Amino acid sequence: MLTNPSYRVVVLALGAPVTIFIYLVYLLRKSKGTYYTLLQETRAQLLQDRLLDRLREESRQQLIHKYNFFGQKVSQGELERHTEKLAKARFREAVEEEMSRQLQISQKQKLTFTTTAQSLIEQRLFLTLSFVPGLLMYIIILLYSNPYLKYIFERFVMSVFVIFGVSVLVFSILYVSPMNPAANILGETATKEQIANFNHVYGLDQPYLVQLWNSIKGIATFDLGKSFAGNEQVTETIARKFPITLTLTLISLLLAIIIAIPVGIISATRRNSLWDYSFMFIALIGLSIPSFWQGLIFILNFSIKLHWLPATFNPQNWLSIIMPTIVLGTSLTAAVARMTRSSMLEVISEDYMITAKAKGLGRRQVLMKHAIRNAIIPIITVIGLQFGGMLGGSAVTEKVFNISGLGSYIIDKQFIPDIPSIMGGVVYTAITISLVNVIIDVLYAFFDPRIRTKMKQY
Repeated sequence: MLTNPSYRVVVLALGAPVTIFIYLVYLLRKSKGTYYTLLQETRAQLLQDRLLDRLREESRQQLIHKYNFFGQKVSQGELERHTEKLAKARFREAVEEEMSRQLQISQKQKLTFTTTAQSLIEQRLFLTLSFVPGLLMYIIILLYSNPYLKYIFERFVMSVFVIFGVSVLVFSILYVSPMNPAANILGETATKEQIANFNHVYGLDQPYLVQLWNSIKGIATFDLGKSFAGNEQVTETIARKFPITLTLTLISLLLAIIIAIPVGIISATRRNSLWDYSFMFIALIGLSIPSFWQGLIFILNFSIKLHWLPATFNPQNWLSIIMPTIVLGTSLTAAVARMTRSSMLEVISEDYMITAKAKGLGRRQVLMKHAIRNAIIPIITVIGLQFGGMLGGSAVTEKVFNISGLGSYIIDKQFIPDIPSIMGGVVYTAITISLVNVIIDVLYAFFDPRIRTKMKQY
């Protein structure tokens, strides 16, 4: 683990008290141990054999030939400095080689910081006493020792950097926006004193870096303060509206997967048939229809004309979620169905599929055991990407069906602009998408043994 530069810094920093103690023990063992004694004896023996003098003379002759060959002129003092430097480097290499040879003969282990740490950690007393000050370090070591936990941990760390980048980008865009929140909220009749007081109350008169730090700190502590308009707690408002958007997106995602994957498999196994042409034509229509137009058509027909379903969303009436779910999931269903068909067609023509059939496996076994498992990776990728698009693009559907969710909330606040509200909505949406991407990465390893093998080798 210490050979990895990134983990080396993290481990040494998190376990600083334990690291310092191990280093002191290492220095003590080095000064009193047999390795240090052997090193001194080897060095003295090589000096007695006049190895350094021979290396110095060889280095001087090599440097003279080198300078003459390239036509370089150097002073005698510079030649001596280069000779001494080169000779000492070669002497150190010779000492290391002789030490390695003697250690192999005596079957002793070279004393290093890593070997010292390993020997101490293997002692129960040291492990017990160092558990509290080195708790974070031991957690990192535990994560690193398990390839699956390490894989998930690294994905979470990457997500943290992504979320941080999104926070900085969104805040910077809002900061340079020409819109003035104070003037938009207070109105045209507001005086300069009222606008200045508004900016002071909400910290808009502070420097860019101070406002950015306050926003990032508020996101990390789940305390974004009050919104500019409405004087409401942003975190509480998002906590109330976000579950509605997430529930709508997850239901649409589940229905899309249930419908799209079987449709794509049927289209691939019955290529160029009536079923294939029909399903892909419907999928193309689903990709082409704008969601707002589809929502309005649904309201016109199923609510106004037929009176089957309510036109607006009502949490107390489960029928009101049917149309928003279908509208939001239409494009996802079409995209997943087309990707499933394309991926299945690519897999079906592979040699191992022909071999599986030649071995006597039935058609269903070949599809379920070989085709789908090998074709699932691109499908999972599309589902992950489309989920982010659905979650971020749910605002249109929420507006059409009058759903008080996070998407419509961000749209209402962006024209002010209400910086705390927009920051909270966008960043917490980004957090959800990042977590979904982590789940997608884990599913890659679950379905594809090649990825699991690379994880163990990494």
